[in-house]
Amino acid sequence: MSDPDRAERLARPGGNYLAYAKSKGRAPTTVFLGGFRSDMTGTKAMALDAWARRTGRAYLRFDYFGHGRSSGRFEDGTIGRWLDDSLAAIDALADGKLVLVGSSMGGWLSILVALRRIERLAGLVLIAAAPDFTERMLLSGLSAEDRARLQRDGRLERPSQYSPEPSVFTWKLIEEARNHLVLDKPLALPCPVRLLHGQQDPDVPWEYSLQIARHLTAPDVITTLVKNGDHRLSKQADIARLIATVEELAG
Repeated sequence: MSDPDRAERLARPGGNYLAYAKSKGRAPTTVFLGGFRSDMTGTKAMALDAWARRTGRAYLRFDYFGHGRSSGRFEDGTIGRWLDDSLAAIDALADGKLVLVGSSMGGWLSILVALRRIERLAGLVLIAAAPDFTERMLLSGLSAEDRARLQRDGRLERPSQYSPEPSVFTWKLIEEARNHLVLDKPLALPCPVRLLHGQQDPDVPWEYSLQIARHLTAPDVITTLVKNGDHRLSKQADIARLIATVEELAG
């Protein structure tokens, strides 16, 4: 049985640290990159942990700065900072070739990691991926009044259906994210890419995965739409599909 409390710490600059858990095993190393405000003990991360230990596969899951059990305030995080965290964790803790599994915002970060570690890529699995969401979903979905408030106050709170605490979006997050947009320029990857998306997703429209697939140049791209799937794709059938997809790319 996988233990969600199993965690170690990777030191980061300024006295910060990332919480992580890894399993040693056969390459390639599967790396799970979670979503906005999620953590490494979620259903998908833990299901992959159990699969990796059952099958003797190398696996890494971790919490970004300000997420889960890592240090820092969530509101101080940016896409660039979370990308730096991801690269630091992968470079220090993951051996050999990589299968990157990114959920929601983690899909954006997975693409950014992939572009910076192209020589290590074995495959990319994107679950309800949300690259460029700060610009294409968050900002474009705000009323003129909310946008003005966000710029004036530097932050905006929104109710979350996943937590009793509201989601906080900062103007710094949006501005800094403009350095990391991927859908406004050619996007080429040398590995197989699999996109999974639920058609009942209230957060990231399923058509977005079709846009990503169309925009992407890669040797082998398959998009799977799950008619009754939600944003998380964490039901038993969804998890089985995810594991089968990762197994295919891990070889």
